[in-house]
This record gives sequence, C-alpha cells and structure tokens, in this order.
Amino acid sequence: MDIYFLILFLILGAATGLFAGLFGIGGGGIMVPVLTFLFVKLAFSAEHVVHMALATSMAAIIPTAIASLRAHHSRNAVLWSVVLKIAPGILLGTFAGTFLASYLSAKPLAIFFSCFMSFVALQMVMDRKPKPSRQLPSGVVLSGVGSGIGGISALVAIGGGTLTVPFLTWCNIALPVAIGTSAAVGLPIAFAGATGYLINGWSVENLPVHTLGFIYWPAVIAMATASFFTAPLGARLAHSLPIPLLKKCFAALLISLSLQMLFTVIGH
Repeated sequence: MDIYFLILFLILGAATGLFAGLFGIGGGGIMVPVLTFLFVKLAFSAEHVVHMALATSMAAIIPTAIASLRAHHSRNAVLWSVVLKIAPGILLGTFAGTFLASYLSAKPLAIFFSCFMSFVALQMVMDRKPKPSRQLPSGVVLSGVGSGIGGISALVAIGGGTLTVPFLTWCNIALPVAIGTSAAVGLPIAFAGATGYLINGWSVENLPVHTLGFIYWPAVIAMATASFFTAPLGARLAHSLPIPLLKKCFAALLISLSLQMLFTVIGH
C-alpha cells in the first residue's frame, strides 16, 4: 500500500475520532463513504468495496468508542443503567444485521446507506423537541429498541449515535448525557458488527491481502491510532461548543459524503 493512502487513513481516523467524541457517534457516516472511495482507488474488487468499508469502519470504531466512552464517563455523562438494559438487544441486532448486509450487493447497500444518512441529516437540521412528559421506556422495550438500532447500525456501520442520541433526547435525556451514553452503547455495536463481518467474509474470494474477513487491517490500525487521540478532544469540546450549530454543519457533511459514495459505487 502506498504511503499516500496510509496518510489518508490517518487523517480520516483523526476526523472521525473528533466527531465521535463531539456527537457520540462511531464515525461510520464519514468513514464508510471515504473508505469506499479509497478502496476503489486502490483497485479492490468492486463487488466487495462497500462490504469492506462497512466492516473496516466497524472494526476501527472499537478503539474510538473506548476512548470516547472513557472521556464521557470521566465527566459522569453516561447512564450505565440504560447501557446495561439496551446492550443485549444491541448485540443481537448488530450481529444479525451483518449477515443481511453480507448477502446484499454493493449497490443496494450504498443506496440504503445514502438514504439513511440523508434522513439522519434531516433530523439533525429539524432538531425536534420531545414532549416534557416523555420518559425512558421499560427494560424490555429498551432491549427491543436496541435490536433495531443494532440492526440498522450494522447495515450502515455507525456506532449507533445517529440513532441512540435522538432516541435518548426524545426521552428527555439531556444532550451531553445522551451523547455520553451513546458513546458507551457504541462499543457493543462495534464489537458485534466487526465480529459479524469478520465471520461473513471469512471464505470470500478476491479480497486483497491484509484482509481478515471483510476487514482491511492496514486501514483499521491507521484510523484507530489517530482516532484514539482525537476522540477525547471531541468529548471535551461537546461540553463547551454550540452543538446545535455544529449539528447542522455535520448534517451537511453527511449528505455530501453520502452522495459522493452513491456516485462512486453506481458509477464504477
């Protein structure tokens, strides 16, 4: 692999780590489109570039989630009771979602990813407020919600923040705590997702060297190294910067990257 691509993976990891800490997301909304583009430029099999981007993103999210989680926990911004109740559903939904993603071809996955991220961006811009009386549901319902979050997260390789944060704020959890709790939820999502993609890609042919399952390890190591240092910075900034304005800027970035990914896959 050219040193040029290694530098790009490092830059990508630094950016996603920052956003992970800032918004409580895993960074897949940024990593997947950019990785898809870079994998095409590296002349990897077009049949597998989206699966590899999803898998590699999931694996890279693990250390990012750990760093972001530790930073938010140090600020007492994690509702561990919610994490424990939602985690079983998260693990089941995410792992099952990787099997569905592995059976889909690159174009349907790219279309679903782009449509979903555009929907997420729209929700960020609209910034709807919950009813004052709304509260968190019971443990069983939370686990069910976790299954849905995990399943969708596997299909788009997100740490769940784009779903978990809106859900928690919808239940009248303060935004900084929702972000911190989402960061904790991102760890089981990333672990189950990476494991599922590793298993599903184990016997697939025409994958490049240094790939285990669908996971391309040179990118994982470079991105994880950079993001581990920038995620805590993002977590600190989340408690001091004007998040509503940042969310709108991030929404615009999500839409542009999603469209770029769609054009890359369909036009290739």
